[in-house]
Amino acid sequence: MISELIVPGRSPLVSSSPPSYKGHRYPVGVISHCVWLYFRFPLSFREVEELMLERGVIVSHETVRRWCAKFGQAYANGLRRKLPRHGDKWHLDEVFIKINGELKYLWRAVDADGNVLDIFLQDRRDKAAARRFFRRLLKTTCSVPRVVVTDKLRSYGAAYREVMPSVEHRSHKGLNNRAENSHQPTRQRERAMKGFRSVGGAQQFLAAFSGISPHFRPRRHLMTAAHYRTEMTTRFAIWDQVTGVAGLPAAA
Repeated sequence: MISELIVPGRSPLVSSSPPSYKGHRYPVGVISHCVWLYFRFPLSFREVEELMLERGVIVSHETVRRWCAKFGQAYANGLRRKLPRHGDKWHLDEVFIKINGELKYLWRAVDADGNVLDIFLQDRRDKAAARRFFRRLLKTTCSVPRVVVTDKLRSYGAAYREVMPSVEHRSHKGLNNRAENSHQPTRQRERAMKGFRSVGGAQQFLAAFSGISPHFRPRRHLMTAAHYRTEMTTRFAIWDQVTGVAGLPAAA
């Protein structure tokens, strides 16, 4: 079995303060902007380097890579803590991804609003894998759903009856579009990266990506232009709080 993707829930034991930048010579704003560019858009580290150079900031692609590895998950955790309480209707789905030519399965759970509750990378999609995902979900969310919606995969039903038999289970492919649509940004990024080259790299990237990317993807089709701009302004302000940019003195 592949080791778990560590995607912490909103635990009171997790610090809500921005990460420490001690020892970094670049300003916090530069670091957070590079991390935002990489996780928000299908860019390579070298492309982020080029965009920063156009703005007059000289930073190597290797430095950008280290920043994303160090701060990406911390930023994702901070954004999750800012989310409103998740809904009690969970949509679960699994999709295969290729890692260095081998098929693995990415399990995903979202609530009725499309907020990602957790993701879990595993070798299989059998009963044991589904049971492991259910237990992980209960632990990371610290809650029990009212309804669980899945596709017709029999592993869900078998595991569900063991882990949370009192919860209503709806098994229907047509009802699970919410979770299936949530895979699309991951697929887009997977194509841009030409696949994942290692299990560790996939784990690290997907754990942070699932927290950062959805934050900047409101349901645009349901908003007017003015509403969308207001919503994005609010989300950028939350990003600044999470990264620590908001606590910096204003430039003269």
